[in-house]
Amino acid sequence: MATKRDYYEVLGVAKTASGDEIKKAYRKVAIKFHPDKNPDDPTAEEKFKEAAEAYEVLSDNDKRARYDRFGHQGVGGASGGGPNMEDIFSQFGDIFGGGGFEGFFGGQGRSAGGRRVKKGSNLRIKLKLDLEEIANGVEKKIKVKRYVACNTCSGTGAKNGTEVKECGTCHGQGQVKRVVNTMLGQMVSSSTCPTCNGEGKIVSQKCDVCHGEGRQLQEEIIPINIPAGVVDEMTLSMGGKGNYPERGGVPGDLLIQIEEEPHEFLKRDGNNIMFDQYISFVDAALGASVEVPTIEGKVKIKVEPGTQPGKILRLRGKGIKDINGYGRGDQLIHINVWTPKNVSGEERELLEKLRNAQNFTPNPGKNEKGFFEKVKEYFQ
Repeated sequence: MATKRDYYEVLGVAKTASGDEIKKAYRKVAIKFHPDKNPDDPTAEEKFKEAAEAYEVLSDNDKRARYDRFGHQGVGGASGGGPNMEDIFSQFGDIFGGGGFEGFFGGQGRSAGGRRVKKGSNLRIKLKLDLEEIANGVEKKIKVKRYVACNTCSGTGAKNGTEVKECGTCHGQGQVKRVVNTMLGQMVSSSTCPTCNGEGKIVSQKCDVCHGEGRQLQEEIIPINIPAGVVDEMTLSMGGKGNYPERGGVPGDLLIQIEEEPHEFLKRDGNNIMFDQYISFVDAALGASVEVPTIEGKVKIKVEPGTQPGKILRLRGKGIKDINGYGRGDQLIHINVWTPKNVSGEERELLEKLRNAQNFTPNPGKNEKGFFEKVKEYFQ
């Protein structure tokens, strides 16, 4: 699969561009690569779609924020494809004025009868993921109920063998125009056709299965590839996996909101994993081998003799894969020395003998770094 270009680069704008600047840039690129204007250029349609995809994300404040933070994976990691031509004309034609794209290219539209193609509603689901699944990515199979095109009437809503007729009121346009004479001259207004409710067609005999809706509610199992590194509340989308609209059009999208389940022992900090390891005073003084959990299972680490409380050990590459493919985080282990709250008489005697021993008197050297210096050092 080809690597997607940066959306700002596609539209030729800076990352600080305003909404109006993005809109103007998209209009310019879309006109330049419109397929009707470039019939002999096979790459024009792909560039046209690429611009529409970029505009869809950058014109939406929420999607733009996720894209700026997480890149392409943050706004469409599960979709696997760009918008189709019907989507583009349906969603973005209005930024070219009342006539849509058609006014620029001799009235050639993409939707039948000059009407915009209907798009079905989106579906939203929440998907819970544990830390291990987030760290490496995972494929999930989810069960959803969504409207799909009726198999009996192929989504037309008409009874088998009967015709879907063009609306006699709007002549297939879905809208009716009214001319009103005013002091300033004639004013033309458009409204949804009351006869066909904007569909441009009339079903004389309804399908016995879907009762004229052209769609049926169906339970479906959908596989979703979740990329590594997603974060809590991130929304991924799968194009065309939403609801099919009544009597024809294009399906909406399936929007998947990520819910990150807390781990029993480990905590996430960006792409790094944090863990608090408690050791005894004896192990801190004499050194020890201890077992710690990671997202890949338990591993043993060595605690050096004389380890001070607050020391941070690093397990490189034991963190979370970056969502944009920029390597992998680490696991940072914070060493805590456990001080017993209750001691027996025998234990007290042993400790009293050590109280004034030379090696047990605190004497930090100049090279000993404080806790904040250690944290700063490990995150540089």
